[in-house]
Amino acid sequence: MGYGKAGEESLARGYMFDKDEDTHQVFTGQVKWFDTAKGYGFVVVSSVPRDILLHANVLRNYGQNSVADGSRIRIRVIETDRGIQAQEVLEILPPEIGGDEDGMRALPFDEDVVGGDLEPARVKWFDRSKGFGFANVFGLADDVFIHVEVLRRSALADLQPGEAIAIRVAEGARGRLATQVLLWETAVADTGAPRAADDDRSNIELVPSWDTKEAAE
Repeated sequence: MGYGKAGEESLARGYMFDKDEDTHQVFTGQVKWFDTAKGYGFVVVSSVPRDILLHANVLRNYGQNSVADGSRIRIRVIETDRGIQAQEVLEILPPEIGGDEDGMRALPFDEDVVGGDLEPARVKWFDRSKGFGFANVFGLADDVFIHVEVLRRSALADLQPGEAIAIRVAEGARGRLATQVLLWETAVADTGAPRAADDDRSNIELVPSWDTKEAAE
């Protein structure tokens, strides 16, 4: 049985996409860039000669509104008349520390600063161009400083005002700062805490995913 014109063209480019929706190919690659304002970005895969489109809606279905450049990503793809695009995000991992220009850089505080247990919080504001923003832990008025490099370590690139998150907080030289930031749904999934409505989040105890003393050693 022949592949048809589209299949032959795909083979000529060095890869083949199955037209059966149940068997779309899965690739692991790296986020080349993603622009939250434009609502899309691209993924590069070594075995695919063209960049793969990653649309904001596909990313949101995974539970994220942004993704850091250089993040490692596993996606299910389809081929359309306009090119190859991600149909589903299966996994996202943070950029590797060091390495190339897309790798994570040093944190703006001592690496030994771990912070306390995960706490429910809400984003006050975050400016990606400035590289920082602030959040408030539920029930507390004090602002908590969030640096963009802390976000990148959770494979995030941006936060929206009012967005629900979970953070570990430590006392820095200039005040309270976040040492880890997770999206709320990610934190709930990682800790096994029960899901709740927005106004009930302050009553949920998020158990840390690892022992903070061990992490600091």
